[in-house]
Amino acid sequence: MISRRMNAWRAILLGLAGLCLVVSISCSGEKQEAAVPPTAEKKPHVDTLHGDIRVDDYYWLRDKEDSNVIAYLEAENEYLEKVMAHTEDFQEDMYEEILSRIKETDINVPYRLGDYYYYSRTEEGKDYPIYCRKKGSLEAEEEIYLDQNVLAKSYDYMDIGLMKISPSQQLLAYTIDTTGFENFTLFVKDLESGDLHPDIIKNCGYSVEWANDNQTLFYTIRDSANRPFKLFRHKLATEQENDALVYHETDDMYWMGVGKTKDDEYLIMATGTRGTDEYYFLDADNPTGKFKIVHPRTRGLEYSIDHYKGTWYIVTNDNATNFKLMKAPVENPGKDNWSEVIPHREDVKLDYIDLFEDHMVVWERADGLRQVQIRNFGTGEKHYVEFPEPVYSVSPGSTPEFKSKKVRLDYVSLVTPQSVFDYDMNTKEMELKKQREVLGGYDKTQYASERVFATGNDGAKIPISIMYRKDNFKKDGTNPMYFYVYGAYGNSLDPWFSSSRLSLLNRGFAFCIAHVRGGGEMGREWYDSGKKMQKINTFEDVISSSEYLIEENYTSAEKLVLVGGSAGGTTVGAAMNMRPDLFEVVIAHVPFVDIINTLLDPSIPLTTIEWEELGNPQEEEYYKYMLKYSPYDNVEAKEYPAMLVTTGLNDPRVAFWEPAKWVAKMRQMKTDDNPLLLKTNMGAGHMGASGRYDYLKDLAFEYVFILDHFGIDS
Repeated sequence: MISRRMNAWRAILLGLAGLCLVVSISCSGEKQEAAVPPTAEKKPHVDTLHGDIRVDDYYWLRDKEDSNVIAYLEAENEYLEKVMAHTEDFQEDMYEEILSRIKETDINVPYRLGDYYYYSRTEEGKDYPIYCRKKGSLEAEEEIYLDQNVLAKSYDYMDIGLMKISPSQQLLAYTIDTTGFENFTLFVKDLESGDLHPDIIKNCGYSVEWANDNQTLFYTIRDSANRPFKLFRHKLATEQENDALVYHETDDMYWMGVGKTKDDEYLIMATGTRGTDEYYFLDADNPTGKFKIVHPRTRGLEYSIDHYKGTWYIVTNDNATNFKLMKAPVENPGKDNWSEVIPHREDVKLDYIDLFEDHMVVWERADGLRQVQIRNFGTGEKHYVEFPEPVYSVSPGSTPEFKSKKVRLDYVSLVTPQSVFDYDMNTKEMELKKQREVLGGYDKTQYASERVFATGNDGAKIPISIMYRKDNFKKDGTNPMYFYVYGAYGNSLDPWFSSSRLSLLNRGFAFCIAHVRGGGEMGREWYDSGKKMQKINTFEDVISSSEYLIEENYTSAEKLVLVGGSAGGTTVGAAMNMRPDLFEVVIAHVPFVDIINTLLDPSIPLTTIEWEELGNPQEEEYYKYMLKYSPYDNVEAKEYPAMLVTTGLNDPRVAFWEPAKWVAKMRQMKTDDNPLLLKTNMGAGHMGASGRYDYLKDLAFEYVFILDHFGIDS
């Protein structure tokens, strides 16, 4: 679920207990300070559930209002700086190297909406995008309607949550977050005068939508657990306190959102949790009317809707594991009136649809790859878009015009940089609008990509996408490998290109992605077989994939770097606990590792909907199962790989204390001398620093940590 980057290193509090320095002799014979890691105080917190007693020595680290907690995090940051001090020049060189491949002053491909062409661009030396438009043609005078760099001047962190242009294209509604906690404030700007309206809406959720009158905004607000739970209607030039409450979602497992159909005829209110959906609709010309329900929530029934000429088109899992497409009349949209358009297919998952005046675009997944089907409403003809590579990723680009005869496609592969195509749905012509430039020269023929399959412990075939540079990679087990995993929420980790990644590949690394269960790459069953009481399949798949890569001499256990973030941090942490001998280095970004403590506390953001993903530990069956894999609960007295763990103090998705507690416990338990570093961004949230340059510095740090461990110093 959202944002970006920014570091604000803070000085360590002097005299912190447990932090001391010793003198060692460097290889050059010069004396240098070697840091001793800080030790978090043990304060046993006892919890008994289902007759099981758990003692959590680091429960106290949850309280970020406690000065001792902040002192500990800052001590860890200072320790990290001391450990990595000898690499400072390398970090700067790596940053410059990564930056040198990026076209700092650049422009995105414009898209058309009504009379305007919209686009964003970047300028060298500026952290954030500049949002622009031109009226009538691309040769017209540029109008800057929002400059994020200007907004960010007074803040260390700046994220734009969303932007919504009014139907008249005169007004812009946008939300900003200045802490990383995703606490958004909504503003309205007059694009003709450039002035801000007095309307300011605080505590805004993740969705905002205009009614067709250009005067009414619908928005959600969040509860204390950051859950969007109320929908309000706001009339411009009125106070937020007078806004009308449209809907209150009282079930704390359900989140809310608001949007609009592509043809702009209906406002859509959605409420749901993982595995269950409920939709409502309202004539967008009648914002004070009452939302009508499509079909009442039924546990396990998922569906989504869009409108086309008096008909709802409904993607649903109703008796369809891989989903199917149904339709129903607007006046009677309940499930009893659904009729089939595209049937369920065992070998193809229907992800979603996009409706245009003459065409339907069907986004599907087969054999682990995204495919795009085009259907002509008038002729009934259908065809699939053909792509130039056997392994690729494709996703919807910006095509907001309902009457468009072209659909924009964002295309990328492991070896092909991000490319924007406009595909003519009538003529089948594919026009390349832009491919992201890699400065300094990039020859894709120097690199190879492969798609192989590991065999899981239960016989499942696990896809693995691999990339390496042809002239410095040998399948003899000597090359290090950067091994990325996720495996959660049915999200598909499709192959992508990164110019930054070349800094590893050019130094002899291979890069790979294991498409493990819990993700959606191989259909809905692939997801279902990696959640709740089958979650351990995700971690076993990582282990099986690692063993395959080692057996096939792509790398060795002494050269394998395991990387994951957020829910992927669960995957990384659990797999490492189960088989620490398989990995030389582990990178865990904002890792969700304290599974049981978090899921026992419904006041924590995301906890209640996480029950549908992993289960509720208040139920003994789930509790005992989680105890088998929860990374924090399974730290043992044994040797672990070298580790870099990152977090953000304001992270609302995975609280900072999860990685902090995990590191503190590992420091106390592990029996090796491998480095264990905790890097806390004291001014950001789940996505790290918000500025693009600070993000690249964080990435350069990660790469240097890895390279330094392998003795590569340039």
